[in-house]
This record gives sequence, C-alpha cells and structure tokens, in this order.
Amino acid sequence: MFKYTLDNKRYHTFNYFLKNKFNKKVFKVALDANFSCPNKKTGGCIFCSNGSKSNIVNKEESILKQFENVKNIMLKKWPDSYYIPYLQANTNTYDSLENLKKIYEPLLKLDNCVGLSIATRPDALSDEIIDYLEDISKRTFLTVELGLQSMKEETLKLINRGHDLKTFEDAVKKLKKKNIFVVVHIINGLPGETKEDMVNTAKYLNSLNIDGIKIHMLSITKNTALETMYQNNPFHVLTKDEYIDIVCDQLEVLDPKIVIERITGDPIVDELIEPKWLVKKFVVLNDIDKEMKKRNIYQGSKLN
Repeated sequence: MFKYTLDNKRYHTFNYFLKNKFNKKVFKVALDANFSCPNKKTGGCIFCSNGSKSNIVNKEESILKQFENVKNIMLKKWPDSYYIPYLQANTNTYDSLENLKKIYEPLLKLDNCVGLSIATRPDALSDEIIDYLEDISKRTFLTVELGLQSMKEETLKLINRGHDLKTFEDAVKKLKKKNIFVVVHIINGLPGETKEDMVNTAKYLNSLNIDGIKIHMLSITKNTALETMYQNNPFHVLTKDEYIDIVCDQLEVLDPKIVIERITGDPIVDELIEPKWLVKKFVVLNDIDKEMKKRNIYQGSKLN
C-alpha cells in the first residue's frame, strides 16, 4: 500500500494529509471575498469566465455568511469536524494590506477553523504581503495557492497568463523561505501542448519544493476568449483516456511527499462546451485508480 493514503489510492491524497495533520475530518469552505484580478486589465487568462467561483454558493452574501451556510450543511453529516476557509475566487492578495487584514482576520477567529487557504497569483505578492502571510502561518495552518498552469513560456503567453516563469519561481521561493505551505495549479490539455510538455511541468515542480498540487483538465467554457479561439480554429481537446494517461505519467514523476489536492476539475455544467466527459468526475477518478493499478505504479515510482 502507498504510504500517504487512507483509502487505497496510489498517490498522496489530501484526505490523508488533513487527517494525519489534524486527526479529524477537515473541510475546505470555498468563499468569494469579492476581490478582483490584476490580469483583467489585459483581458485575463483566456480560459477564465467567472474568477474560479465554480464551488462557491451564495457568493452574493457576506464572506462570514457564506462560511456559515456551508458549515451548517456540513454539520448535519459531520458534527465533529474542522474547517479551513478557502478564499478561492479571483486574486485574494490583490488589495492593500489594510483591506486584506479586514478579510483575513475575522476568518482566523471562527470556531473550529484550523487554517486559511488563499488563492492568488505570483505577481500579486508584495514583500509586505508575504511578511503578513508569514505572520498568519505562525498562527494557523496557512496555504497559499498559486496558478502556474504550464512551465512552457510559449503557453503562458498564448493563454495570456500575464506573468512569466521567473515571476512564478520567485514567488514560490519567497513563500517557501517563510515556511509557507504552497500549492500549485496546473492545467492539462492547453492548446499546442504535447504530453511531454505536461509531464515536464510536473517534473519541474519537484525542483521548487512545493507542498501540494492541483491538476486540472482544460475546460472550454462559454463567454471566454478560449471559446472564441476554439470556435475559430479548433484545437485538439484531450479525450478522457488521454487525460488519464497523462495524469498517471505525471504522478509517476512527482515527489510522493507532494499532496495531490485535486486531480480533475468541477466545471459548471451549463457553461461547459468541451470536454463533455469532464462532468463525470467520479468516473475520471476511478479510471485513474484503475490505470495506476493496471500499470502497478505509484506517485513517484519513476523517482526510485
């Protein structure tokens, strides 16, 4: 059995990590603090339609009310659990330090909250903000999530990512120097990328000493620049089998200590154009398990 799992997975599950760390069921509660994004000034990432709000309910309410709504639902099934508020939508360090504190500090005081997770961009982390994040990390379990998507510079330009690879590297190094837990997002199936490109992105992240990763499949959604690109000049969209094959290859080359926080996406069904197979999340998860078992591989197998 793989070392870092409680449910016979062959990769380092987030469930294992949280239970091992807190010895209790822990939920991340996705929240929308109504931040913006610096990249919107130049049109934003071509795949972005709603600021990554797919898992957020009642986002029109206050952030504390959003949290309570989800917590009350979870309490019915798991009355004895902990919570981690997750600032998910848009760029959650893109504001003044004073305003960030007004959002962050009340969340840190919530009952049974054992951490704080902040999704942001590598170009929205000033030294002043990183120092503040270090302070938070000494008070609770802080996670900073950074979008990379690909290590390939040509791809970053194509998707209008708004920063280069060096900016990403510098941000990760600064955060790790402060002993902050860093999770990186990558996307498989970006236009023009080969299987080798995607596997190389996974290999590259080993060198940066990151703590966790979220692996996504590219979603082509309505009202995005990516939709226009796809309609005008259709590119190959990965099949489910191709995606599973690539993910298994990526897991083989990832350090087994890296926590796999996500291994597929949760698209909004009404907005999804392609790939349609992405809506069957549990089928994808099960098929990844089956393929790893068939190959008799584990996370980090090729590093041994």
